[in-house]
Amino acid sequence: MKTKILLVEDDPDFGMILKQYLELEDFEVSWFQNPEDIVPFVQADFPFQIGILDVMMPNVDGFSLAKMIIKERSNFPLLFLTAKNQKIDRLTGLKIGADDYISKPCDPEELVLRIKNILKRTLPAVTESQIKIGEFSLDTTKLLLSHPDGNTRLTIREQELLLYLLKHNRTIITRDNILDNLWETNDYFTGRSLDVFISRLRKYFIHDPQIKIQSLRGIGFEIDFPTN
Repeated sequence: MKTKILLVEDDPDFGMILKQYLELEDFEVSWFQNPEDIVPFVQADFPFQIGILDVMMPNVDGFSLAKMIIKERSNFPLLFLTAKNQKIDRLTGLKIGADDYISKPCDPEELVLRIKNILKRTLPAVTESQIKIGEFSLDTTKLLLSHPDGNTRLTIREQELLLYLLKHNRTIITRDNILDNLWETNDYFTGRSLDVFISRLRKYFIHDPQIKIQSLRGIGFEIDFPTN
C-alpha cells in the first residue's frame, strides 16, 4: 500500500513538480493549493500518513494549518517547506511540533530522503509497548505518557528522542551522538531543534524529581531515569 502524502503548496509550478516527483517515487500525493480546503479533512476522514506544508501561503499560513492539524491529530508527522532562512521561522515550526523542515527551492531527492526518515521513525524499534519510567508509564503504540496527575500525547519525534535517551540511561550522551543518530545531520538549526525537544521532555517529567536530563556544557546530557 502506498504512503499517502498531504501536500499543501500554493505555487502551481513548484507544487506540480513536487507532486510528480513524489509519485515517481511511489507515493500517493494529494495536492492542495488552498490550505482552507484541508479544514474539512482535519475534522473528519484524514487518510494521510505525513504532511508537507508550505509556510508562506495566503489566507491560512503553514504554521496556522499545522496547529489546526496537530490539535486534532497530535502525532501526525509534518514537514515544513520554507522559502526563508530566518531562524525564527524554523524555530516556530519546531515548537509547533514539526518533524523536519526544508528550504525552497529544495532538491527533490533530499525531500524524499527526509520523508523516508520521518516515516521510519513512525514505528520506533522497541520490544515493549509499555515502559515504566519512574512514576510514569509510556505506551509506545499510542505515544502516550501517563502519570497519576495526567497524560501527555507525545509527537513521534518526542517519543523517538525519549526512547533513545532510555537506551542510554545512566550514561553521559553527547549532543553529536543524538544529532547524528536521530536527526542524521548536525548544524545550528538541528542543535536548536534538539534543545526544544529536550525542554519539552523535562517539562513532561516535572512531576517526578527522580527523573533527570542534566545538561553538560560543551558535552551533552547526563541521563538518569528510574526504571522498573
